[in-house]
Order: sequence, then structure tokens, then C-alpha cells
Amino acid sequence: MTSCAIDGYRSTRASPTVEAMTTTNDTQTSARPQAPGRQPTRLLPGLLLAGAGIAAAAGIAAVAPALSALTVAVVLGVVVGNTPLLPRTARPGLEWATRRMLRVGVVLLGLQLAVDQVLGLGAGTLLAIALTVAVTFVGTQWLGRVLGVSRGLTILVATGFSICGASAIAAMEGVVRRKDSDVATAIALVTLYGSLAIVAVPLAGPLLGLHGEALGSWAGVSVHEVAQVVAAASPAGAGAVATAAVVKLSRVVLLAPLVAGVSVRERRERVTSGRTPPLVPLFVLGFLAMIGVRSTGLLPDVALDVAGTVTSLLLAGALFGLGCGVRLRALLRTGPRALLLGLGATLLIGVTGYVSLAVLG
Repeated sequence: MTSCAIDGYRSTRASPTVEAMTTTNDTQTSARPQAPGRQPTRLLPGLLLAGAGIAAAAGIAAVAPALSALTVAVVLGVVVGNTPLLPRTARPGLEWATRRMLRVGVVLLGLQLAVDQVLGLGAGTLLAIALTVAVTFVGTQWLGRVLGVSRGLTILVATGFSICGASAIAAMEGVVRRKDSDVATAIALVTLYGSLAIVAVPLAGPLLGLHGEALGSWAGVSVHEVAQVVAAASPAGAGAVATAAVVKLSRVVLLAPLVAGVSVRERRERVTSGRTPPLVPLFVLGFLAMIGVRSTGLLPDVALDVAGTVTSLLLAGALFGLGCGVRLRALLRTGPRALLLGLGATLLIGVTGYVSLAVLG
């Protein structure tokens, strides 16, 4: 099972040249880079680097299963991007590959979800999931404003914590104004607080009267990454894990309307600048279409397993590319305010999820 999801879509926005991007990485917004050229030889160094990043992330995650390949990939990207390991000649191909891997990855994510699985949770649980996502997304944005955290970072954190971690962050970064360092910061926060939740949920659950599938539901509605959800629910048994996974994937369904909604808002705010995101990102339509395909029940298990593996590899490559654009000095400037934002978002989704399930589930 892959970590939540991904991102990608076709953009119509104008973008700076590759040369400008190399000197303004810390301040660039989400404007899409132009295609770096049609000559395959110009793309080759970056494509090879992306392939090496995917292989390294997958290898490390295989040796250390507790680590998500997506998290490993972005860390490797940050390391490469802040050392001479990233040659200038690799940037065009890496940028080209990153966007396309994101686009394909988010579409394939839809194959993890089937409508009957979601509906099987019942109206009360589904309403609790929707309420938890909405309160966390809106509340985290409010908290970010109070703490003085940048708007771009705040929206990425709100998305990652309310939906599905690194993959949701990668999906949202394409439609919102943000710095490259905001992406890495948001993913770091998801990793930190999601890892803490693996320990906190099974300890706090029994104290709150949650056992078995009830604890699994709480883990699914409040923990950030799919892998973290499974780990948090495991002490409560196999039934809890199964329930947690379905609840978590039901949150993933909300990724499409959430990103589409933010895209519409961004488009309205930037309509006069000529650099607007698409009205409805194409990855949203592809994602929903794949949910429909999965719901038909026609795809064999082996095809779904292959699709899951491909999705993980594509997302790892995309996050590696995003990590290469991060500058550590800009990342460190966020300081304790970002940590407080992540803590507040974690507490908010945990409390809201518990109360919502108790009242509606």
C-alpha cells in the first residue's frame, strides 16, 4: 500500500526560464517551469538522476520498512540539491520528470479506492471523516495566520495533515503560491508528527475507551500517512488495521475536491496576473476516473498490486525532484513557528476526529 497519494496535473501557467529558477529557488512560487527543450540529450542527465533517486529511496525503504519511500526520497533530494551532486545540466530533465511523475502518480492513486469500500463505512463515519478534514484544513490555516507562518506553507501543512501527508502536499503544491522550501518543511512536519502519532494513538486510545476497530477508526481519521495509520492501529489487531486503512483511504477521496477548490480560489485571486492555475486540474479528473475503474471490480489483484508499486515509485521520484529544489538555509528560517503549526494541526485533527466519531460514528 502506498503512502497516501500524489499529485500532478497539466498547468497552463507561464514560468521562468531554467536559468532564473536556478538563482531564485528560495523565492519561486508555484508557477510551472517551461518544457526545458525537446532534445532528448538535454533531458538525459536529469532523467538519470531522477532514476537514481527513485532506486536509492526504494532501496533504503526496503532495508528500513519503518521509513516511507516518499520521506526518504525528499530527504535524499534535499541532500543532493544542497551539494555539488546536483549539476546544472541535470536541472532541465529533473524538472521535466518531476512534473510528469506527479501527474501520473496522482491519477494511479485512484486505483487504491473503490466506492463500495467507502460506502461500507456508513453515513455517520463518512460524515465524521468529512467534518474532521474540513475542521483541520480550515483550523490549521487560522492557526498559521496567528503564528505568522507564510500562507504557502500553511496551506501545504493544512492539506498534508488533513488528507494524507506527503502525497497530498505534493498535489497541493502545484496550485498554490509557495516557496520550494515550504514543500520540504511541510513534509518534514508530517513525518515528525505522524511518527509521534504511531506511539501516541495506541497509548491514548485505551485511555479514551477505544479498542479494536474503534481505535482503528480513530487512527484512520487522525493520523497523517497511510503507513503511519497502519503502524498506529497494529497493536489493536488485524481488524483495527483493516478498518483504519479504509477510513484513511476515504480521507484520500477528499483530496480531489480540496485541491480543486483551492485551485478555483487561487485562480480568482490571480486572474489579473496572467499566471493562474487551471480551473480544475486534470489530475483531479484522472484521479476520480481511476476510482471509477477500481469500483467496477474488473481489475485483477495483480494489476492493482503493480499499480500500487508504480505509484510509489513515481511519487518517490517526484518528491526527490522537489527536494532537489529546496535550500536548507531558507528551510531553517521557519524555526519554531512551523513546529508549533504542526503540533497544533496534529492536536486539532486528533481531537476533532475523536469527537466526530464519538458523536456521529
